[in-house]
Amino acid sequence: MIKLTQTVQKGGCAAKVAASELRKILDQVKFPPQGQNILVDGSLFDDAAVDLIRPDLALVQTLDFFTPIVDSPRSFGAIAAANALSDVFAMGAIPRTALAILAFPLAEMDPSVVVEVLQGASDKIAESGAAFVGGHSIDDGTLKFGLSVTGEVNPNKIWKNSGAMVGDHLILTKPLGTGTATAALKRQAVNEDQIQDEISSMARLNHILPFLSGSKSGTSDQKLHKAIHGATDVTGFGLAGHAYQMAKASRVSFRIRSSACPRFTKTLAWIEEGFLTKAHRTNREYTEKFIKFCFDSNSDDQAPKLANVQGTISSLEQLFFDPQTSGGLLLSVAADQSAAMVGALAENFPGVAIIGEVGPEDSGPMISIQ
Repeated sequence: MIKLTQTVQKGGCAAKVAASELRKILDQVKFPPQGQNILVDGSLFDDAAVDLIRPDLALVQTLDFFTPIVDSPRSFGAIAAANALSDVFAMGAIPRTALAILAFPLAEMDPSVVVEVLQGASDKIAESGAAFVGGHSIDDGTLKFGLSVTGEVNPNKIWKNSGAMVGDHLILTKPLGTGTATAALKRQAVNEDQIQDEISSMARLNHILPFLSGSKSGTSDQKLHKAIHGATDVTGFGLAGHAYQMAKASRVSFRIRSSACPRFTKTLAWIEEGFLTKAHRTNREYTEKFIKFCFDSNSDDQAPKLANVQGTISSLEQLFFDPQTSGGLLLSVAADQSAAMVGALAENFPGVAIIGEVGPEDSGPMISIQ
């Protein structure tokens, strides 16, 4: 049976163009003026674009694709779909339609592989409530798959990258560590059975709205929804990169507690064994001027130091640069509703946790991790 991770050099969101390089490229492109109906564009690295249709309706549009992150074709399809749909959920929106983007080496892979990829994606799209309405394919030397997703949202209920407010609590809905786990898989140091928790997490939809009903928290859906001031999903730029983009867009600072950040059981061990990607380095380079680690040297959570081309860096620091594929949502939530939010999500999002607070923009580091 073919192992998809052995057919590509880079997999999943770790294959993204480095954030610093992408910014340099985009800065040289002259984009056309945006009309007044464009409520959200790519200028602040939001997860999706938003186009106002009428006062009570806006369209949300996104596109995401990548190379195989796991060996199983069906799991790859499901993860790729969940990852693309996440951009819509991160805006507080509901997905309505999905189109497939597929590149496939016809001469080297059996068509049954594509059938499985598409079936995995189709099942996940159905789970989201959206319709799988078509797509486009090409014959290419490397398998790539993803979706273009269109959703809808009330213009007054959009969650933006720029919405974090001083005094908010930061909530992360999924554990960290998919980057190092899938790096270990690609090096064939582990098999899929050994990273099943990570695979299940990547395939889990970030559709949190149905779980804000308050049946267990005693809080109304409307109150919890309004408590979310800002949101983004954590993917290839790691928690450090996406937290930086959110703090910068919101003109605030983030204080994150490393001990509160959820992670998979063997994440730090695999990082210490050197199962890293190029994205670990580029994510660090992207954020190093804006992030400060303040670990207590006596803390039980402080992991051993690792030597790399940039000097000495702890495995715990590497956790924050770990490129996530279909990672969790990073939510900026009103402090008086954060506990209720975690309570509403806990059953369906194992590991969801309050990981820090939002502070004012000042002369110190934009992101402080203790």
